[in-house]
Amino acid sequence: MPSTDARDVVTDVLADAREEIDRLCAVVPDFPSPGIVFRDLTPVFSDGPAFRRVVDAVSEPFAGSFDAVAGVEARGFLLAAAVAYATGTGVLAVRKAGKLPREVIRESYDLEYGSATLEIHRSDLRPGTRVLVLDDVLATGGTLAAACALLEKAGAEVVGCGVVLELADLAGRRKLRDRPVHALETV
Repeated sequence: MPSTDARDVVTDVLADAREEIDRLCAVVPDFPSPGIVFRDLTPVFSDGPAFRRVVDAVSEPFAGSFDAVAGVEARGFLLAAAVAYATGTGVLAVRKAGKLPREVIRESYDLEYGSATLEIHRSDLRPGTRVLVLDDVLATGGTLAAACALLEKAGAEVVGCGVVLELADLAGRRKLRDRPVHALETV
């Protein structure tokens, strides 16, 4: 169990990140359609000190438990690359179908209105690699659950999922079953 001092540092890192998210996240009503409230994290990502706090906070609960970070297209790429750099680990791109040039592993999943497919290069991941999966928002959970299933199909051990925002009303955490999920902010 971490010492009280270590827990205080983690609490401070999370509090600082939440403060930055609250200060900078743009709330856009009726986007992309009427009745939807879109939370745009790009102002958080474009502010260097704020982005650093978010990167530190999203990875902190998983410190030392992963060998690689997988970012889900597209904003998850930003987080994953920054966390991988900060922790000296590898980074993987979980892409939408048709974007990767070499042999891939695929995972299809259902969306509210249709379906989608995610892919990774077959040769980019060694079996047994411990992977932290990152994305910007956890909404219905379909994309993040598919990314985890894809990585596990490739032989990885998913150690957990980190997101900046979780939209609690959409109950996406349920699709991730018993996987550890760390959200910096729940709205």
